[in-house]
Amino acid sequence: MSRPSINQPREAKPFTPLASSHVSERFYVVHLIDGTYELFRHFYGLRRFTKGKDPPFGAVVGVLQTVLQMIENGDRVKGSASRCLVGTYIGVATDHVIESFRNRLWPDYKTGAGIEPALLAQFHPLEKALAAMGVVVWPMIELEADDALASAAHLAAKDKKVEKVAIWTPDKDLAQCVRGTRVVQIDGRRKTIRDAAGIREKFGVSPQLIPDLLALVGDAADGYPGIPGIGARTAAQLLNRYGQIEKFPSNVLGEQRDLALLFKNLATLRIDAPLFKKVETLRWRGPTPAFGKWAERMEAPRLLERCEKAAIERGQS
Repeated sequence: MSRPSINQPREAKPFTPLASSHVSERFYVVHLIDGTYELFRHFYGLRRFTKGKDPPFGAVVGVLQTVLQMIENGDRVKGSASRCLVGTYIGVATDHVIESFRNRLWPDYKTGAGIEPALLAQFHPLEKALAAMGVVVWPMIELEADDALASAAHLAAKDKKVEKVAIWTPDKDLAQCVRGTRVVQIDGRRKTIRDAAGIREKFGVSPQLIPDLLALVGDAADGYPGIPGIGARTAAQLLNRYGQIEKFPSNVLGEQRDLALLFKNLATLRIDAPLFKKVETLRWRGPTPAFGKWAERMEAPRLLERCEKAAIERGQS
């Protein structure tokens, strides 16, 4: 990534595919999708057209279409080298249970309270429908979907044949997982991609310091307020001067130090979930026989047709 001039802010890169290569060596791009975010996005996006009537599987169908479109369009992302990238390697993380271990650490941490019943009722069907479509799903209990994405990115990056890991979510928590140009964060709705330089441009700190930044400024979506009197700019200045919160001089946070470390613990995503041993596990091989019944149940026969066509085109049938 070329450096911008000091007076010119850099925009996040647009997400664009690369031309295919004819080199025989096989390399993978791994796609990791925030299923919970996608379900929320499609549920409320659909409401603009349904006049308040929520189809029982409306958001589920929307998420499946998003995943299938990714399979159909191929899996090369801008910044990949011109080597042979084969198959679609994909995993979707969901919150099977909204509450997690973090609720025991901080009583005001986010819960399932306030989630509309029509939306909540689609969580488990989404997991089952994705699995029937042949997509690897991680329904998280005790840990969150974000922890699954972080763990999957960590595991995938260990494989030398993984050229790039793409984490599909705009959630700022996942910015901490970005590494160089190899593990990147993609906002599919805004069509942007951010590598480590892009994360620093956006937040003012490196990806590794994102948990510290969130601890200081808080995260309203997750339910912790941060440290009073410290805004994003001040937090970035402190972190760039001293490093992690643990390295702050004692007078910087004073009596708020322990609270800041608690919030950092909340913001730090776990990378030790044993989701898979081999990246090959994530390769999409076409829909399972059960997907036909799911397509019928969701009144979405076109999904089945598209899945079968994509499997044939990719030689997975």
